Amino acid sequence: MTTPKLTPDLDEAALERGRLLFAAECGFMRGIERDLSQLPEAVLPEVAFAGRSNVGKSSLINALTGRKTLARTSNTPGRTQQLNFFDLGGRLVLVDMPGYGYAQVSKSRVEEWTKMLRAYLKGRATLRRALVLVDGRHGIKDTDLSMMKMLDGAAVPYQIVLTKADKPKSPELLRILEQTTAGLKKHPAAHPEVLVTSAEKGIGIAELRASLATLAAG
Repeated sequence: MTTPKLTPDLDEAALERGRLLFAAECGFMRGIERDLSQLPEAVLPEVAFAGRSNVGKSSLINALTGRKTLARTSNTPGRTQQLNFFDLGGRLVLVDMPGYGYAQVSKSRVEEWTKMLRAYLKGRATLRRALVLVDGRHGIKDTDLSMMKMLDGAAVPYQIVLTKADKPKSPELLRILEQTTAGLKKHPAAHPEVLVTSAEKGIGIAELRASLATLAAG
C-alpha cells in the first residue's frame, strides 16, 4: 500500500490561482436557519463546509480567506446554528454549515437541522463540493460517517479535510491519514484524496485554496 502524503504536490501556477482567488473580497451574504426559500440565488458555484461541532470549520474559513473574524469562532460547540453564505470575489460561495454531533442541542433542533441540510444538499444545483472536516487527532467518528452517508445519498461530491494537524505527533497523524484514506473506498461520492490542514499553523491552506480554485467561476 502506498503511503499517502500529508500535503499534495502542486505546481506554482495552481497555488497562485488559489492565492489570488482567496485574496479577493469575501463578504457575508446571509444566514438561513429554517426557511430554505430564503437561500441566495443559485448563480455561483458553492462549496459547503461540514463537520462535527468544534472541529474548526470557522477557523478554517478564516484561514483560507486571510481574515480573523469573517466566520465567527467559539470554544462553545454548536455555535454555528444556520447555513451561513459568504461571497468570495463574485466567483465562489462558501457555505458554513451547522456543526453536528453536539449532544446538548435539543433532539427536535437536531432533527430540524438534519431535515434542512438534507433538503439543501439534494436540491442545490450549484453545490460543487462539500468539505467534511474531521479532527486530525481522532479520525472519522460515527457522526462523520452519518454525514458522509447523507452526501453519498444526495450524490454530492465531497472531500475529507483533516483539521488541527499541528496537534498530534507526525506518526499518529500519518496513521489517521492512512486509515481515513483507506475507508473512503466504501463511499461513492468521496474524493479519493484527503487533505491535511491546520488553521493555526497554516498547514495545507495553500493546497486547499488551489483545490477550491478549480471549482470557481471564471
